[in-house]
Amino acid sequence: MNIEDFRAYCLTKKGITEEFPFDERTLVFKVMGKMFALTSLERLPPQVNLKCNPERAVVLREEYDEVIIPGFHMNKKHWNTIEIERVSPVVLKELIDHSYDLVVSKLTKKQQAELEKLEE
Repeated sequence: MNIEDFRAYCLTKKGITEEFPFDERTLVFKVMGKMFALTSLERLPPQVNLKCNPERAVVLREEYDEVIIPGFHMNKKHWNTIEIERVSPVVLKELIDHSYDLVVSKLTKKQQAELEKLEE
């Protein structure tokens, strides 16, 4: 998967915004205002940061040594950095889904209700 495919897949999620809150090259995806994915548009090879359950993050880092590492410039317990061209598109989509679902699960009940309305 390349960076354009990554972006397109993120934008299929409900309640998503994309923005550049840090600088003009760091693209951030948020669900209901909460960050779940970010990437540098200039980084080669392309990498993305995705939120992850801490226990699962450790397992992924062991299974995909050097391809999935602790989140660069992020809380390393809760974020992974993934070289997107070195994992299968199926795995990457699953990790994007996991990150999105983790963030949605932490939204307030009101925000979750608003998100549900967007899906109708």
